[in-house]
Amino acid sequence: MKPGRLLAIGGSAGSLQVMLHILAGVRDFPVPVLLILHRNVGVESTLEDLIFSRTGLPIKEVEEKDPLLNGMVYLCPADYHVLLELDGTFSLDYSERVNFSRPSIDVSFRSAADVYGAGLLAVLLSGGNADGVEGLHYVRETGGMTVVQDPATAEVPYMPQQALTRMIPDHILGTEAIPGFIRNWAQR
Repeated sequence: MKPGRLLAIGGSAGSLQVMLHILAGVRDFPVPVLLILHRNVGVESTLEDLIFSRTGLPIKEVEEKDPLLNGMVYLCPADYHVLLELDGTFSLDYSERVNFSRPSIDVSFRSAADVYGAGLLAVLLSGGNADGVEGLHYVRETGGMTVVQDPATAEVPYMPQQALTRMIPDHILGTEAIPGFIRNWAQR
C-alpha cells in the first residue's frame, strides 16, 4: 500500500533553530516528519533530546525498516543516507556522499518524491552548500509541493539562494511564515 503524505525538511548550517521553530509551531501533526540535517560523525548527539525538550513532539533517529507513523518526527542518523520504501518503511544507505554530505538532502528528497509524489511537502532551509537543490527540483517535477526559506531570513543563505537560482519553488517563505503554511498544508 502506497503511503499517504510526508513532510520532509532539509537543512544544514544555520537551520537547527529554524527547524525547532517550525516543529514547535506544528504540534499534533497528522503526518510523519523527516528531518534531514547535516550532522557531525562520531560526536554523540543530544539532538533528539533537544528537539523533544523544545517541541514536545515524539522523535526518534531513523533505524533500518522503521515504519513511518503519523505524528512522529524522524531524524536522519549521521553518516547514512535515508531512503523511503513503498511499504512505508525506511532504509539506510552508506553509499558515497552527495554534495559532500551523508545524509544527503538530495537523496532523501528524491526517494521521498518517488514514494509520496503529490503527497510530499519538501522544505529547504539555511545551509552552506547546494545539497537539497536537485532533490527539491525533483520533488516539484513529481508533483510534490516545494518550499524554500527566504534567503533574507536564513542564517546561512547559500543553500536557499542556490535553490532559487536553479528553480522556481511553489513557495518562498520567511522563517515566521513556514509553520503556519505547514499547518494549513497538513489540514488539507
